[in-house]
Amino acid sequence: MSKTRTINIPKGFSRWDSAEILKTEEDARAYLEACFEEDPGDGSLIKIALGVVARARGMTDLAKETGLAREGLYRALSEDGNPEFSTIAKVCMALGVKLSAAPAH
Repeated sequence: MSKTRTINIPKGFSRWDSAEILKTEEDARAYLEACFEEDPGDGSLIKIALGVVARARGMTDLAKETGLAREGLYRALSEDGNPEFSTIAKVCMALGVKLSAAPAH
């Protein structure tokens, strides 16, 4: 069961959602590339970044393209999610992102 976090947002401030600034495919690819490079090695940043791009693109459309349930995608790509590699591969393909091997340094 996932934990629900309650965050008190001070008056006059709003909740930040980076999905709102990803307006183009180029924005999304640049964001993903940066997150892939900065991931600490456990995939946590990559998973969250895929979730952000998925929300920016539209989770319902992505669910249709991947053949996965929308609710399952939200859950898998959430901070507490633990997606299978096949889910990551399907999401990347639907987002037009190619996974490839490259030297780490």
